[in-house]
Amino acid sequence: MTESTQHELGPSRLQPPTSGSVGASAPNLARASGGKRTLEPQKVEADTTSDKATAAFIRRTLCSQDVLLGNGEKGGTTPRSIEELLPPLTSSNEVDLQLYGIIAVIIKEFVQTWYSKITPDHEFVNDVVQIIAHCTRSLEQRLRKVDIEGLLLDEIPGLLEEHLIAFRLAKRQALSPQSLVSDPRLIYHTLYPHPALSPVPTDAVPSTYVEQRESESAWRQLMIQGVLAVLLPTDDLKNGCLRSLVAEIFAEMILGNGISGKACEGWLLWEAIGRIADILQADPVPDEASASDEEAAVEELSRLERFGLLPSHVQEQDGSRSLPIAGRSRHSSATMSVSGLFWVVIQYTFLAYTALRAAILTLATASSLPSRSVTGGPTPTEEDCQSQPAEGESQASTHLPPVKQPIVSMRVWSCAARFVDLDMRMPWLTAFISMMHHGVLFGPGRVGDTDGVLDRFLSHIVHTRILDPALVPVVLRTVRATLFPNNGMGPPRQVPTEEETEEIKRRCAASLLGLLPPKVAVIFLASDTKVAQHQQIEEILECLEDAYLNKHLIFQILESIILRLAPELGQQGIRELIEERAGC
Repeated sequence: MTESTQHELGPSRLQPPTSGSVGASAPNLARASGGKRTLEPQKVEADTTSDKATAAFIRRTLCSQDVLLGNGEKGGTTPRSIEELLPPLTSSNEVDLQLYGIIAVIIKEFVQTWYSKITPDHEFVNDVVQIIAHCTRSLEQRLRKVDIEGLLLDEIPGLLEEHLIAFRLAKRQALSPQSLVSDPRLIYHTLYPHPALSPVPTDAVPSTYVEQRESESAWRQLMIQGVLAVLLPTDDLKNGCLRSLVAEIFAEMILGNGISGKACEGWLLWEAIGRIADILQADPVPDEASASDEEAAVEELSRLERFGLLPSHVQEQDGSRSLPIAGRSRHSSATMSVSGLFWVVIQYTFLAYTALRAAILTLATASSLPSRSVTGGPTPTEEDCQSQPAEGESQASTHLPPVKQPIVSMRVWSCAARFVDLDMRMPWLTAFISMMHHGVLFGPGRVGDTDGVLDRFLSHIVHTRILDPALVPVVLRTVRATLFPNNGMGPPRQVPTEEETEEIKRRCAASLLGLLPPKVAVIFLASDTKVAQHQQIEEILECLEDAYLNKHLIFQILESIILRLAPELGQQGIRELIEERAGC
């Protein structure tokens, strides 16, 4: 401990308390020590994820050749900013800081551990940073042209809905006594095939496991090679050795171990869903406060009964027996009807006021919201249309900007209904929603159609609540703190046992059930017992149980994202792209 630290702490903190002061200040010391214990982990986490600590870590890892005497640079004592030392990754400095934090951890753990033993030179690290910066800038430009609304609310939910349909049909067919195939994996793969997951691994033919792993490895290499063929600079693209090294690292470390190896496991998906549900739930502190208030009220009521100020429950029951049954029922029903009617009127009045206020605000603000019909792609000019008059109608239509789909028609709504089996549980509600959907699309005003009042309002909500650019640095900081605690590799996650997997599934079901109000859960699940409700939620979550089936969904989502970012891969082969860019 340094002298400055001792001076700040003072002698009263370094010396143990005397026996006389312990009894007088024990509660305060207990409270202080408890508060210190709760604040210490938060302080450590804040120190490792704060902007200042992240910038210092980036300088030590990626700019160590320029660092001298702590955080000072050569020839000065004031450290230069990260923007001056490293090339920009995106158009946002906040996003660049968090991305460089993740890149610094990867460089430290996977490159410097072996490269520093060969040579102290930093040229290789600088070249890697330059290549990554070139790829991220190109990726950002492509991302600006992607319809993220359609990707998140229509394409990905559509893939999830197809997965749910294929999974439930395969499970039902496998359990049917008339079915010729008893393996649900084979039925699912027939309905929802993917080349990386062929052939279906079975215990009857052990060689299918090896063949399937080889197909999956070839698919990962194909995907990474295609991305590199689009994003890499031309000079680095001609370097076959560099391209193979980078492809091997990303294909095996990120896609192989990360996405294919862990992200497709059912227990991990259940954990993620449970954590999101816990975040969406209300703060449990008010519930505890209301519970303590109820306990205090019961205790106060028991005291009044104890001193004879109120009749006890037994006396009330004895007294109630002496009353005429007809008069007692009339009195209780009249009291309940009047009070219940009063509160029902108040609730519906408040609900009508809230709905009317929301409708007025929506109509008032929707006219000033931006139009959704403008896309990020280039609009064809008249000269472009006249320069190719001989092209067919199908080819000319590809140059037109795509018309955005109304948000109320996107598949996120049908996916949610399919996920909870709404058509089986409440077919009347499904029919009512379909009628409302038709009304907002083709009814008076067409408020739900593209660029309608409701469509603009929903788009505004999506962009301000979900696609807010200010959330990107927060998400990246959370990802870095979760994957790399204290800017390093955390301990490997142990695969849970069957009992632990079932417990994770039960916790996820409990978290999802906590999102529903009790009355809504009773009506929707058609049961008033928690055990039956939990069982129904667990049956819904069974669609994510098999990791092999989850790979079909995850791989399809990954391919959709890559095709939206690099549409050239859907039109040309990877070899053709490399030859075209390299000039071979």
